[in-house]
Formats: sequence, structure tokens, C-alpha cells
Amino acid sequence: MKIKFGIVFIFIFCLFSQAQEGFKMETNKKRIAIPFKLIDNLIFIPLKVNGVDLTFLLDSGSEETVLFSLEDQQLSLANAEKISIKGYDSSVYVEALKSTNNILSTSDYSDVNHDIYILLDQSFNLSSQVGIPVNGIIGYPFFKNYLVEINYEKEKIYVYPNPSKIYKKLSKKYSSYSLVLDRNKPFISAKIGIEKKQIEAKLLVDSGSSDALWLYSNAKTSITIPANNLDDYLGHGFSGDIYGKRSRIDFLELNEFKLLQPIAAFPDSPMIKVEQEVREREGTLGAEILKRFSVFWDYPNSKIYLKRNSNYTLPFHYNMSGIDIQHDGLQWIKEEELINKNATLTLDVAQDKLVNFKYKFSLKPVFKITSVRKNSPAAACGLLKDDVLLSINKNKVYTYSLQELNELLKSEEGKWITLEIERNNKTYVFKFQLQTML
Repeated sequence: MKIKFGIVFIFIFCLFSQAQEGFKMETNKKRIAIPFKLIDNLIFIPLKVNGVDLTFLLDSGSEETVLFSLEDQQLSLANAEKISIKGYDSSVYVEALKSTNNILSTSDYSDVNHDIYILLDQSFNLSSQVGIPVNGIIGYPFFKNYLVEINYEKEKIYVYPNPSKIYKKLSKKYSSYSLVLDRNKPFISAKIGIEKKQIEAKLLVDSGSSDALWLYSNAKTSITIPANNLDDYLGHGFSGDIYGKRSRIDFLELNEFKLLQPIAAFPDSPMIKVEQEVREREGTLGAEILKRFSVFWDYPNSKIYLKRNSNYTLPFHYNMSGIDIQHDGLQWIKEEELINKNATLTLDVAQDKLVNFKYKFSLKPVFKITSVRKNSPAAACGLLKDDVLLSINKNKVYTYSLQELNELLKSEEGKWITLEIERNNKTYVFKFQLQTML
């Protein structure tokens, strides 16, 4: 999954949980609605865990529910036992706890016997990479019992307990595709075009990957990396940073839907080896694709339904600056505040200040550069990893959200970007143009 633009989680549990009942609806309504925040194509939903309000990434690529951050909150978890989780580097294990009989709920949708895996390594921090507090990941248990609609335009999830009437609508207005649920993960068959070659590929359908596609190029597949590519940082997993290449492919085809020139990530071989050993797949179809559709997930009948939405024709962009930015805590900022907006402003000459203003201190986000891509515009002008951003195009950087900063860095080829940064307690200004290399 992508946090920078592609965080990846691979769960290989040393202990296997028993099948859970999953979520149930606690209402007689025809459907329930669950609002979500959409950040960098990723869905973040509110969930109460044993009565405590938390935020989770909704990740169809995850078999289990994982908790990795509580910020300053306290949460009671019963029946905890220590286990290990293995990342894509099979030599690295992460300590975790498994807790059973937990209560998860949101908007009349709840599970009263839920297993949670808790990461003990607090260095794994999704919050800094999306700019909001994120406490965990939830996947298969959320989808397993009902027809679930994800409306990316309205930023709403709808759950249907008795969808017989909805199926009539789906048969007329939506295209249906068979899902293969392998170890509780959904897979779909798609056609991809790479340098005039068409390939049938088995892809994980992963709402928790904000990229369009991840494709695996090795001896087990007929997938090749296009000649026009760039080396890039792809994301961060439990075992560390993940690197690879990015390139445009000719097309992705899902029956009558054909998306041209999507950008695909090609992770390096250690990641590919474990992914294929576990799933025998050619890659991942991510949320940069899914957000272009209204999506109905039908796990009980092993189907997914798609209908194009207003995002369908959006071009596929990527970060043209070459820098990745993360949230790096908070700082106190001194700001002037008008005391009486209707009063005439007057100047106290003796003290040389406006008397209708007062100062206030507010907590504002700090952003820093976490990686600089080789041969990129940012690298060419001298920006470095760990530079702290102060302003962008003469605007204080804390006036932006992390998503707004990322959108700016992939907005328009040729756009000039001026960054004021702090490095070793000194201030520097760098200027570069956004440049496409794909």
C-alpha cells in the first residue's frame, strides 16, 4: 500500500486464527452509510474498538485486523498472546500480540468477537505518511458477510443486508467480474499491455494500495519492465523500505473498460519472491484504478461490480519533483489575531503595534523530505533527505495538508516550485521545475 505513494503490508502469520463470524448489522434499515476520508486514494474509516474511537485504513488486501498506533489513547485488549509477523524479507520478524473477543463497531455495523493483531514496534507510523492519525488496518472481516458499496465520489460506504433489489440495478448498470478469494484476499483476472504485448494477469484487488498497479517482472511471469522507466522509492513495509521502478504501460483492460497509459510500479526482487510464493500472482490492482469506478464488493458471491464515475477519464499522474514528504510532528506557531473585526485599526505609536490585534499560538504540522529520487529535478537543484520544509511558492508550508503538498508536486509539467527549507539550523531556498520522465 502506498504511503508515500505505496505502502505495502504483507502479513504471514505464524499462528492462524479460526474463522470469525465477522460484522453484523444492528438495524432494520435497507442500508447503512459509513462516511470515510479519502486521502491519496486510500479510504480511512472511523471504528470504535472496545468503546474507543479510532481510525482505520480499509484495505481489501489485508486478511486480518492490525493495530499499530494508539497515539495518546488508552485501549483495553483481552486475551493477548505474543506472536511473530514476517515481512517481505523472510529473515525479519516483527513482534506482535494477538487479542481475541474484541468489539468493533461503526454506524450500526459491528463485530462482537473480533481478533486483532497489535504491532509492538512503534516505529511503524502510517499517520506521518498520510497526515492524519491512523491507528490500524481492517480488511476481510469488514467485507465478508454483506454486499458493500464504496462510492469514491461521495466518500461513503454503504452496506446492504438484503440486496435482492440492488442486484437488479447492478445487472442493468454495472459490469460484474468474478473474484477469487484466496486465503481471504480478492483476486481478479485482467489484461495488461506492455510494449505492444498483451498479457493475462492475476491481480490482487487492493483498496489499500494507492498506486494504480504493481507488476512483478521475473522468470515466473511474462511481464517485462518497459525501457522508459525510473528508479523510485515505492513505499515502506514491516521489513523496511521498498524500492523498484516506475513506468507507463500501454493499457489495463477489464472487459469493456480500457484504461490507457496507467503508471505501474515494478518492485525489486525480494518483494516479488515472497508475494508470489504466498499468492502466485502477477501483481496488484490498486486504488488509483478503483477510484475511477463506483464499486460493489460482493464477497458472499465472489463478485465485484464496477461502473465508471467522474474520475474515469482523469490522467495518470505521478510525483514529478522527485521528493517524498512526510508529516514530522507539530510545532507552535505565533500568529496575529484580530480582536474586533468591525473595529477601525489603530496604531499605538509608543509601542509600535496594532492595538486591535493580539497574538495566539497554534500547533501546526511540520513536514520534511524523506527521500530524493536520483536524477530528479529536486536532486539536481540540491535538495536532500531530512530537509525540513518552511514554505512552498512563498506560502508557509503548514497552511497545506500533506495531500495538498503531494498534489502540487504532481500537478503540471513545467510548473516552477520554490522551496524554502531548513538544514542544520540554516535556511536555504531551492527552485526547480516539475519534469515528467515517463
